[in-house]
Amino acid sequence: MKELVEQINAQFEAFAKDANAQLDSGNKAAGTRARKATLEMTKLMKEFRKVSLEESKK
Repeated sequence: MKELVEQINAQFEAFAKDANAQLDSGNKAAGTRARKATLEMTKLMKEFRKVSLEESKK
C-alpha cells in the first residue's frame, strides 16, 4: 500500500507541474500531460480505495 501512495504522490506532482506550466505560460502540451496525469490518478485512486477496504477488513 505504501508503494501505491508513492505512485499517487508522483502522479500528483507531475500533474501540478504541468498544470502550472499551462496556467503560467499557456503551454498547451503541458495541459495535455496534466489531463493524462489525472486519468492515471483516477486509476490509482480506485486501486487505493480497493486496497484500503481490504486492509480495514483485516
